[in-house]
Amino acid sequence: MNRDITEFVASTGRKPEEWAPDWEARWNIKPTNRVPVLVDSPKDRQLRFERAHWSLIPPWSDSRRLKFPTFNARSESVTEKATWKKPVKSTRAIIPASGYFEWTGEKGSKQPWWIHPDGGTLGLAGLYSWWADREMAEDDPDRWVLTATILTMPTVEPLAEIHDRNPMPLPESMWEQWLDPTIVGDRDLVDEAVHAARAEAEQLAFHKVAPFKLNDDGPQLIAPA
Repeated sequence: MNRDITEFVASTGRKPEEWAPDWEARWNIKPTNRVPVLVDSPKDRQLRFERAHWSLIPPWSDSRRLKFPTFNARSESVTEKATWKKPVKSTRAIIPASGYFEWTGEKGSKQPWWIHPDGGTLGLAGLYSWWADREMAEDDPDRWVLTATILTMPTVEPLAEIHDRNPMPLPESMWEQWLDPTIVGDRDLVDEAVHAARAEAEQLAFHKVAPFKLNDDGPQLIAPA
């Protein structure tokens, strides 16, 4: 199972001298919230933790609000669709997580599940893109927004009773390869990542948790129901 992702970064030796992950514990992160992402900077080849807007906004978009959801990207079409084609080639990310929620059942009586590794950290395969907010001045430091998405794949058998798809948890042995901007992200790389993620996802544990509201947060959300 994967180590804590900060231990992985430290072991590579490829980090800025005054490096430290800038995050706080969250138990209920929603699309458009900011999420921690690990990227391999193409400028200096340092591994960096950044915070990203969780819903990728392509550079050509005139608006932060898109007509279609972009917090997830289907692995089957990620090398073909305009929104994903460029970032999958060289701006790939790892989104660290201790687990994630899925919901089952009918509206009004949905049951949440907490899906997680048995120790260690999930390193979810993701993509990132910088987007310029054209409504802001060119010298405004908030003009450029880092945005990200999480790749998904058809589910593995242990999780099939909960959902027909799941995020792609990459094994630690593939993290550097996925992040490396000098490796062109093509169909072969994505297929290799899906294959590796399937084996990783088959090891995940899961249990029911108590229903919670949209803005609830805290460790009680992952306690077994």
